[in-house]
Amino acid sequence: MGVRRRLAGLLSEWRTGHLMVLLPLGLIVLISAIDISISPNIHLGPLLVVAPAITPSFAGTRLTVLIGVLALTAQAVIAVLHGGLFTPNHQAQLAALAVVTGVIVAYTRIHERHGRELTRVRTVSDAVQHVLMRPLPDHAGPLRIATRYLAAEDEAHVGGDLYAAVRTPHATRLLIGDVRGKGLPAVGDAAALLGAFRELAHRHDDPAELADALETSYRRHLAELADSGQDVQENFVTALVLDLPDDRSTARVADCGHPPPLLLTPTGAHPLPLRRTAPPLGMSALGPVDRRTEEFDFPPGATLLLHTDGVTEARDAADAFYPLAERAAALPADTPDVLLDALRRDLLDHVGGHLSDDAALIAVTRPR
Repeated sequence: MGVRRRLAGLLSEWRTGHLMVLLPLGLIVLISAIDISISPNIHLGPLLVVAPAITPSFAGTRLTVLIGVLALTAQAVIAVLHGGLFTPNHQAQLAALAVVTGVIVAYTRIHERHGRELTRVRTVSDAVQHVLMRPLPDHAGPLRIATRYLAAEDEAHVGGDLYAAVRTPHATRLLIGDVRGKGLPAVGDAAALLGAFRELAHRHDDPAELADALETSYRRHLAELADSGQDVQENFVTALVLDLPDDRSTARVADCGHPPPLLLTPTGAHPLPLRRTAPPLGMSALGPVDRRTEEFDFPPGATLLLHTDGVTEARDAADAFYPLAERAAALPADTPDVLLDALRRDLLDHVGGHLSDDAALIAVTRPR
């Protein structure tokens, strides 16, 4: 069984490497043929180390070992044909090739282990993100919804940007926010706020009242962190709470220091003119907070585009910010998914393929 598993593993690596494996094999044959055919005083055998050295770029440990063994065999054949296997020169070449091949194999093994660890980390990261930010439904009442989360780091898909949606009997309630900071503390704050929203969204019809309840819950969370010795004086969350009724073409909004959403209509893209922006969640200890709900038209055929500041603060090579309203108005918006796919591509083109901060996008369309 052990032999079968090893052969199966070798076959798998062979398939993965495809025709690339012909390169080290060809080098072994070519170097050996030239060395055998030329003068015995010229030694090209040491060049055989190139074959196992390039193999880890497309294959794993087993295939690297195989190529190394073939290179050593070729070196031995050359030695036999050029004066004998046990001459000091050929023995030194064989020993050097064996040592270098061993180092290459050890490096390949370590690299594979790190690759497996990275895969496990990504798997856990994806699972955590799925639990924290459950995928929003494609349809919520009469609305169509799409979301995109763009992580700044490929290895860590969980950050401080957050969003959630809750259905009530007659409306859809949305939350989008951005936790100050990064890493595990930001994830903890995001988890606390998302859990509170999913529970409290059914108890408060007014977005401002819901935001006040989220403030109370978040402050309780910060107090627990402070009791455990953590510094929470600068912890806060910018957030936007929306209520989208099923039976009225309106959007009711309470803003807590978050960028206003864009309203996309056939005439263009314009930020909602919020006039009652309150401080971010978690800052009520600095003074009284008066949150108010504002109501705006959200007509059939229009799209609301919610976003975090990772979008609007993305810069290109010339240090220019991404012009979200201008670009969103020019992109195809047949459906929320089409809009966000085009917006994602355009945003990554603007920054050269890599964001410096996480970014979250939600597109909500009220069909005609």
